[in-house]
Order: sequence, then structure tokens, then C-alpha cells
Amino acid sequence: MRRDDRAVTDPIRIREIIAGCTCCRLGLCDQGRAYVVPLDFGFVEREGHYTFYFHGAKEGRKIDLIRASGWAAFEMDRGHEWVRGDRASANTSRFQCVMGGGPVTLLETAEEKREGLQAILAHVTGRDGWDIDDSALEKTAVFRLDAEEVTCKVHP
Repeated sequence: MRRDDRAVTDPIRIREIIAGCTCCRLGLCDQGRAYVVPLDFGFVEREGHYTFYFHGAKEGRKIDLIRASGWAAFEMDRGHEWVRGDRASANTSRFQCVMGGGPVTLLETAEEKREGLQAILAHVTGRDGWDIDDSALEKTAVFRLDAEEVTCKVHP
């Protein structure tokens, strides 16, 4: 990160920013070109390591690219505010963002898929303990990104 003064390294603050984001953009590579898709997400943090969960259709471009590469980048942000200035160079924006990347895996077992969907539902709804029937698990692709890289930036 070019601006060390804007880097966030406090794990509690990073977790707070992630928890406040409502969309995670997943970046995949498609024959040398970027493919970015916005997704609902859930996450689990264990000892500073983040696992992000996503869901979607069992087939399509996104799933094909995950199978082909097994790696993805991600970006999430919140708190955007445009700050107007009297001079062109005085205009700026405020924001908080988290970015990174890591291996992405399609989950196969009902237990893994249920855990991922529970994390997504908990993040999106603020409620735990959802009843997820087996037929929903059969119809849904659930995938996990184990973040190897995480950076956080705040522009106050």
C-alpha cells in the first residue's frame, strides 16, 4: 500500500469494517482478462485468518473460472462520501476498504455447504441457526475463499 498512514492493521478494526460491508466483489481471471462479480458473503475469522463464503448457481462463468484457476481476489468497501473542495486537487472521497486474495474452493459435502450458507445468512441477516434443507444444498453452489492476503485502508 502506497499510503502507510491510511493502512489499518488493527485486527479488531479490520473485522469491524468487514462486518459492515454488504457486498464483496470477487475478481477472477478469464483468459487473461479480469472478471469481477459482486456477491453476498459471509465470513469466519479465526486468529486473524479470514474465510469468506459465497453462493450461487452450480454452473456458469463464475463457477467455470473458479474450477479453472482455484484462486480469486476480493474487494469490499463501505462509507463512501464525496468531499468537495474549492480547487480541483482538493476534491476527494472518504471510504473504508478491505482487499486481498487466496485459494477458492467449491464445497462438496452437505456439512461444508451448510456451514458456508450459515455464515452467509448470519452476516446478511444478523441471525444464526437457520434451517437449511438438503434440497437447497443440492441446488446451490457454495464456495470458500481462504484469504492469504488481506489489506485494509481507510481514507478519513
